Amino acid sequence: MLTPHEFATLMLIRDGRDQIDPDRVELGTLVERQLVALERLASGRERPHLTDDGDSILRAVARANGACAPHVHKRSKPKL
Repeated sequence: MLTPHEFATLMLIRDGRDQIDPDRVELGTLVERQLVALERLASGRERPHLTDDGDSILRAVARANGACAPHVHKRSKPKL
């Protein structure tokens, strides 16, 4: 089970992996669980990226969230 901080870190990596703090505690846990891998750049800096498993978790949560969300019905345009 992921903590809220670990889940948020997965989303941050997906949406802005160049902006994440490499010293973030959750990053080590996600690497250990093989949800994130570190890519070594030519500069020597490491950049995190989602593994297939990490991406799969985010997609599953998005699907579950969509299934729980109420359906939005489009209103027809008013007649003038």
